[in-house]
Amino acid sequence: MLFQKIDNPFYRKKKTIQLNGELIQLDQPVVMGILNLTPDSFYDGGKYRSELEALRRAEEILVQGGTMIDIGAVSTRPGASEVGEEEELLRLLPAVKAIRNAFPQAVLSVDTYRSTVVERVFGETGGFIVNDISGGTLDGKMFEMVAKLGLPYIVMHLQGTPQTMQKSPSYRDVVGDILLDLSEKINALKLLGVNDILVDPGFGFGKNISHNYELLNRLDSFRLFELPLVVGLSRKAMIWKLLNHSPADSLNGTTVLNTLALMGGADILRVHDVREAVETVRLVAELKK
Repeated sequence: MLFQKIDNPFYRKKKTIQLNGELIQLDQPVVMGILNLTPDSFYDGGKYRSELEALRRAEEILVQGGTMIDIGAVSTRPGASEVGEEEELLRLLPAVKAIRNAFPQAVLSVDTYRSTVVERVFGETGGFIVNDISGGTLDGKMFEMVAKLGLPYIVMHLQGTPQTMQKSPSYRDVVGDILLDLSEKINALKLLGVNDILVDPGFGFGKNISHNYELLNRLDSFRLFELPLVVGLSRKAMIWKLLNHSPADSLNGTTVLNTLALMGGADILRVHDVREAVETVRLVAELKK
């Protein structure tokens, strides 16, 4: 059985997050469009390096039905080169400012693992969702910073670092181990007063292909947290390596896996291909009626 429905009324997933004094509703799944400001991301590196290109991409995400724009300035693909804080900010700040000015109602997410970057971007642009691929492991001050600024926080599971994560990742039980790791981080965040927490199992981050499909097969296990679930499967190696092609040929596989993720309880799909993901959300919603 690919997934198991949990109808126990004990589980009451949080369906809103608060940002800039407003409630963002997650009673239906939404799409988060990816905006990579990097020259070396695994799929679209180098496409959106200027302010104008970033604005066009942001507009495309919104026009195609995306609810959130996830902006990142450091590639976290396996083996990616490390980027210093100043370089990250040089890429990030102009784009975030321009998008905030052009689309003030847009829900922005900033993909960074540095607490100092969070503080600087917040000070110059206002509130956003913090999307930390390391779940606080690469910067011990991240949890305190998120609590201090009152920002929503995506806590993702990562084994190792982006430079080492695909070197023989190992688990006793991939789902059980990740649930334990995330539960400890969620408890730490709650003790600091962080109220808006989202959970990401971290597909591809310190997992081999078998680990990734086991995670997807048991995705409904993450309902245990009663928190919004973020899933990022878009054009990842778990698709193109298995099918023996490339990220550029992985849209169909992405759509298939996004469908399964929605059936397993995903609330936010983080994707490169927004229109296709929005259509997938609509079709699955009709199926679930």
